[in-house]
Order: sequence, then C-alpha cells, then structure tokens
Amino acid sequence: MKNLGTPLQKTIIHILLIIGVFFSIFPFYWSAAMATNTTSAIYRTPPQVLFGDQLWVNISHVFENIDFFQSFLNTLFVAVATTVLTLFFCSLAGFTFARFDFPGKNRLFVILIATMILPTGGSLVASYVIMSRLGWVNTFLPLIVPGMASAFGIFIMRQFSLSSISSELVDAAKMDGAGYLRLYWHVALPALRPALAWLGIVTFIASWNDFLAPLIYLNDPRLFTLQVSLSSLNSSYDTDYSMVMAGTLLAILPLIVLFFIAARQFFDNLSAGVLKL
Repeated sequence: MKNLGTPLQKTIIHILLIIGVFFSIFPFYWSAAMATNTTSAIYRTPPQVLFGDQLWVNISHVFENIDFFQSFLNTLFVAVATTVLTLFFCSLAGFTFARFDFPGKNRLFVILIATMILPTGGSLVASYVIMSRLGWVNTFLPLIVPGMASAFGIFIMRQFSLSSISSELVDAAKMDGAGYLRLYWHVALPALRPALAWLGIVTFIASWNDFLAPLIYLNDPRLFTLQVSLSSLNSSYDTDYSMVMAGTLLAILPLIVLFFIAARQFFDNLSAGVLKL
C-alpha cells in the first residue's frame, strides 16, 4: 500500500478537503437560510446567515404567484420521459457499436463523437425553425425528442459494453438462436445495469434543471416547467429574494432526495469504471 505522506501532509490535505467541502455546501446552506428569512434580513449588514422562521410564509407566497404543482408535474413528466428514452436508445446504440459489425461503423462513431464539440447555442435558431414547422412549439415534444439519445450517453454505453459484455458471450447467445432484440434484453441490459443507473441519474438531473429549452419552446403558462415558472418570480424593480429562494429550495428537494437514495449506487458505479475509457 502506498505511503500517503507525513502527518503534516495528511493534515494539510484534510484541511484543504474541509475547505473544499465548505465552499461546495455553503451555497446550498445560504439558499436554505435565505428561504427562511425575509428579504430585508438578507440585505442587512452583516446579512442574516442563520435560519429564520419565515419559511412557510415564503412558500405560501410562491404558491400564490405561480402554479407550482402544475409546473412540478410538467417537469417530472419531461424528466422521466427524457430519462427513459435516453437509457433505451443510448444502451441500444452503445451495445450495437460495441459488439456488432456493420458498414461504416467506425466512421459513423467518429461523426457521432464529433457532434459533442458542437456548441448548443449555435443550433438554437435552426432547432426552433424545425420544431415550428413540425408544429411542436408550445408542446413537450421539443423538450423530450431531441434528448432521446445523446452522443455522450452512447459513448458511455459503448465503452461499458466493451468492458462488461464479452464477444464470446454474444457469440454463444447467437449460436443458441438469440436474435438482436433478445441479445439486447437478456445479455446487454443485465450487464449494463450499473452504467444505466449512472446515466439515468445524470440525465434526470440535467433534464430537471433545463431552463433554456422550456423558455424557448413553451409560451403557455400551463405547460411551464419549474425553472421557467420560478424565473417569473424575479421582478425588475423589487424582487422578493426570500420567496425566490423558497421556490428554488422546493425545486431542488426532489434532486436531493434522488441523490441520497442513489448515492451509493452512483459512487459504486464510478469506482466500478463507468467512465473508464
């Protein structure tokens, strides 16, 4: 086992880690503290950094100004649909790239990876024109369909398939008469379960926090996701930041719960080599 250093070096490392943890956690603590105080208390010098007793008042103001529960259901539907479709198509494509040969396979994979360097903002106008001509503007389809598969997700699934699904196993299943879909369902999916769990968490969080796409494609308040609805709480003249932070706290609570539920699986998958190239 490698020597981790002298006691002084260990102490310095622990101090740096504690400082890093503090700066990582403090924004969440500060948001929660703001949600429990009044806006005037936040503007004090020094500002109020301890928890107050105004949380339920601020939450009630959120419910009065936006249809929070409808936005919550909209966001949940989009995030779940996007995650399920992403896991299906990315695992299907990743398994195919890893264990099947077809004409142009390597070139197609290179093109796929090259799309990862394209800036998202550069295609916004073209994407909006396409969605408009399809009649999808002001529906959930532009939020779900473009995210059904991602180059990053396919890449992760391909790499994990190469390391966890042997070609001998695939060949043996073929000799037993298994077709492609049976290979995918009975061979690929069980082996890809750790990678699917990791990609599912990442995809769900990204979809839940997405602000740009709903802002562009949705104009009916009944269809707004949480991020767009919460942005309407900001005022150009007199913003009630305590109310905004209370709404933000409600919006991130499902992600916090999801993370704690799946934290062990998340870190186990990382240590198992989900991102191994």
